[in-house]
Amino acid sequence: MLRFLTAGESHGKGLIAIIEGVPAGLDLSEDDIAVDLARRQKGYGRGRRQKIEQDRAEIMSGVRHGKTLGSPIALHIQNRDWVNWTDVMSVTPVEADVDKVTRLRPGHADLAGAVKYGLDDVRPVLERASARETAARVAVGGVCKQILRQLGVSFYSHTVQIGTIEAQPVHLIDWDAVEESPVRCADAVSAERMIAAIDEARSSGDTLGGVVEGRVTGVPIGLGSHVHWDRKIDGLLAQALMSIHSVKGVEIGGGFFVTRLTGARVHDVILPRERWGDRAWERVTNNAGGTEGGVTDGEDIVVRVGLKPIATLPRSLPSADLHTGEEIPAHYERSDVCVVPAAGVIVEAMCAIVLARAALEKFGGDHMDETLRNYAAYMRTIGPRARAE
Repeated sequence: MLRFLTAGESHGKGLIAIIEGVPAGLDLSEDDIAVDLARRQKGYGRGRRQKIEQDRAEIMSGVRHGKTLGSPIALHIQNRDWVNWTDVMSVTPVEADVDKVTRLRPGHADLAGAVKYGLDDVRPVLERASARETAARVAVGGVCKQILRQLGVSFYSHTVQIGTIEAQPVHLIDWDAVEESPVRCADAVSAERMIAAIDEARSSGDTLGGVVEGRVTGVPIGLGSHVHWDRKIDGLLAQALMSIHSVKGVEIGGGFFVTRLTGARVHDVILPRERWGDRAWERVTNNAGGTEGGVTDGEDIVVRVGLKPIATLPRSLPSADLHTGEEIPAHYERSDVCVVPAAGVIVEAMCAIVLARAALEKFGGDHMDETLRNYAAYMRTIGPRARAE
């Protein structure tokens, strides 16, 4: 079973990820992982922290001569900003006076985390609850993408809304243009309006949320299962995406929009065999977003993720002090104005983690060669065409 853990605080020495269950024989390098780490740091609306960090995951174990060993893979991402926080985040006791953070931020984990763990200082909560942790997840996602590339699976994402600015639908998305866009939006006109909205929020000391869409192509039929609630692929995707910082809503396929339509307009008609292309089964539409009954159906996975505005505002909201309960402005620590453009990369990573786990569960194999043989044998046996032959 593929599984992973992350460790590390926002201003600690660094982030650690340990991945277990990756088959032996997978080609893997630090450069493979670096691509998405660099994409995560971009995006209009990011804060000064991204100018300090130059995220790169160092492979500490589990790889030899460019190939995975089948043993746990350990990744380390250095926090360059650590040098400015050595006393505040020291592992050992320090003689210097370190101010406690007691001004609670509405919308963050501050109050709930401090109460849950019995803390008189919010610092331990905000350090681990920080979205800095997603750098480790993106690194894990980079490894999982390498597995899925061997099966012909590809990942994409783009911004569809920032604040009240919604992108106009683009039928054929130029993914290279999306990567060049400061807000990772396929609609250039809406992208300019999004940039202006971010500038306005920044000047007024506020923050913005929005919506990103993730797409996964080349996913085979049959990942996940209809037989138990906790094996349904759409449920697994939703949980993984909801775990991303600031995410407050997840849609798959048509999402809430299809609730307005009749069944005749919603459900994806299955084409007869003589109208198929290269795939085992084909649909007229993809309103289901690539899943039916908890199982992938061979169409593209399409997910949309809604993110609330960043909880740390330069223009602090009214709040209360953790110790006294008295009214006081919320704590402010440098932050982004809008993370929506970068969130798409994290959405891709979490989808990759879920789908890689499901693919390895389905096709097995202690070595990638074995996994690929099992995958090829399965693909030869699906569909009436294969059975007729």
